[in-house]
Amino acid sequence: MARSKPLLDAKETRDRIVALRAEVLKHQRAYHQQDAPLISDAQYDALVRELEELESAFPDLAPGTSPVDQVGFAPKREFSEVRHRVPMLSLNNAFEPQDVEQYVARLAQNLGLAADAPELRFSAELKFDGIAVSLRYERGLLTQAATRGDGSVGEDITVNIRVIPSVPPRLTGNSIPEVLEVRGEVLMQKQDFAALNQRQAALGEKVFVNPRNAAAGSLRQLDPAVTASRPLSFFAYGTGEVVLSRELESKLLTHSDWLNALQGWGLPVGTLRRSQLDAEGLRRFYADVLARRSDLPFEIDGVVYKLESLALQAKAGFVSRAPRFAIAHKFPAEEASTRLLDIDVQVGRTGALTPVARLEPVFVGGVTVTNATLHNEDEITRKGLMIGDTVWVRRAGDVIPEVLGTIAALRPADARPFVMPMCCPVCGTKTVRESGEAVSRCPAGLSCKAQRKQAFLHFAQRKAMDIEGLGEKIVDQLVDGGHVTHLSDIYRLDVPLLSNLERMAEKSAQNLLDQIDRSRDASLARFLFALGIRHVGERTARDLALHFQSIDALRSATVEELMQAPDVGPVVAASIRSFFDLPEQAAVVDGLCAQVRITRLDDRPAVAPVSVTVEGVKAAGEVGQTSTQAASYPFTGMTVVLTGTLSSMSRDQASDWIVALGGKASGSVSAKTSLVVAGEAAGSKLAKAQELGVKVIDEAAFLAIIAPYRQDS
Repeated sequence: MARSKPLLDAKETRDRIVALRAEVLKHQRAYHQQDAPLISDAQYDALVRELEELESAFPDLAPGTSPVDQVGFAPKREFSEVRHRVPMLSLNNAFEPQDVEQYVARLAQNLGLAADAPELRFSAELKFDGIAVSLRYERGLLTQAATRGDGSVGEDITVNIRVIPSVPPRLTGNSIPEVLEVRGEVLMQKQDFAALNQRQAALGEKVFVNPRNAAAGSLRQLDPAVTASRPLSFFAYGTGEVVLSRELESKLLTHSDWLNALQGWGLPVGTLRRSQLDAEGLRRFYADVLARRSDLPFEIDGVVYKLESLALQAKAGFVSRAPRFAIAHKFPAEEASTRLLDIDVQVGRTGALTPVARLEPVFVGGVTVTNATLHNEDEITRKGLMIGDTVWVRRAGDVIPEVLGTIAALRPADARPFVMPMCCPVCGTKTVRESGEAVSRCPAGLSCKAQRKQAFLHFAQRKAMDIEGLGEKIVDQLVDGGHVTHLSDIYRLDVPLLSNLERMAEKSAQNLLDQIDRSRDASLARFLFALGIRHVGERTARDLALHFQSIDALRSATVEELMQAPDVGPVVAASIRSFFDLPEQAAVVDGLCAQVRITRLDDRPAVAPVSVTVEGVKAAGEVGQTSTQAASYPFTGMTVVLTGTLSSMSRDQASDWIVALGGKASGSVSAKTSLVVAGEAAGSKLAKAQELGVKVIDEAAFLAIIAPYRQDS
């Protein structure tokens, strides 16, 4: 009996290795051959790590070739094969800071250097989330293009690559190599991906789960016309086979030298990259890019570190499927697959019924996700979701988790469709769905407890009246206990009442009352936004405040007068007029006006006119200011678009400055755009601006314009 336990452990371990190998191979095939992954990259990486650990710990139990030593997957039979003259290898991954530290220490040891040796310097760049390709140029002409395939043999996609606008058919510049194989990534930018899915949905065709799948599926089409119809981009990040002169070879000594050379020959190269970094510099680069990730125009799933010195790269060499001189530092996954357990329905502030997915817990975007928005009934139908499905879930940054789509291949036999309830699940009122709308609504208004609670939470949020401490649990108790009915009831609360609520002592009750009292002095813009008028968001509330300058003027305005305000069309104007015409809402506004003092129009930076102009831009008319205020501000009458990442401030802060200095901050480029401010990694908006001849300035020029108004400058 003493020997049976180790034998049993060995059998269990061998069985687990066999099962993991089969699972990894299945997912490699789904990802590389079918462009239809069944699990996320992070879930796949976890399987691979477990398999690697078992195979390393028990080598005698794992004979034969392991899939972890495999690069990519064999090419599809539909494509001609291309044998790579220099293999297209993969990269080893780091997931934690200590993984990078161990990598640097191990690399230094292999090179016979100290970990802090001055020659041990790295380049750092983005890890694009697309499909890897190799482009072959001979005497400057594009002659062949191939996918990675299994690393040795790829698929011939030359005709498809030629229809991608950012891939030059001929290299430009001087001293072009006789032969140049360019390694890079084909991807689809976020804005282009959203537009493609809108077109696909309108045509009743397949929508894509994410930009990577859309790019891979679009590139590997048998009909190049389909590829040409898809908005693909290309970025170069390295080389394969190269034949060049001795003179040129003597000038290209580092990885960064090569990236600069590729850019000089007309190839697009990522601009968000750094050179000559030590280990501390790598950590800073990772943190910086991770913070900017959601603002980038394309998807990335990490950053890549490479030894700068090509001589040291050659000395470091390779392992079976990856170079020793480079490593990918992966970001926390923003997508994962999990089971859709059920669909509940929530009632929002405006009465909208929103289906919410109840999910089998999954770790994604740095947190464990159990719920995700499904938007409306039509969205569920469009995505083909059924309760019981395995679905893709995305959570990027602080964005609310979203179900992207179903994995049809994993649908169980007992999956069932979702049916939207005909009555409000909170108050029982029969729901309505107006013609042309995607949302069903409960028409009960504030008599519905769910809508009443949401109205209080909206009123108290930071961008509205900013009442810190008036959160969901407090509001639930106040509404359920009948302590508040109208918004103005907030200002009649007292310490004895609040201190009797759950988890509220006398001190915390007084702190909340202090916050409520502080909110009595408010800007008109905040007040209007806090009312929760349908279609009136934060920016529209600010425009209305600046245009009408008082709550009384706004309340008495006709639909025609409302439409004179910036960006207020017929729908918004009708919604505002309907809100103030309802006796119930009029009473709410009267009650609040008796408690709140409107002390200013909005919360923009207070600035005095300074003689600063934007050269080469003609204002289209006054925007967002009165004529006397706007006359001397640099963005007066301009529509300004921000694109890319700004290093000195957030996009919201930059937008505030644009509006404060007389302009309008817009999210899209059109013929009406006056100016584009382009930060790092600017994407399709910059390209469109250049196409339309719109003036473009960089971040430094933008800061120079606003500098005279900044107190911190």
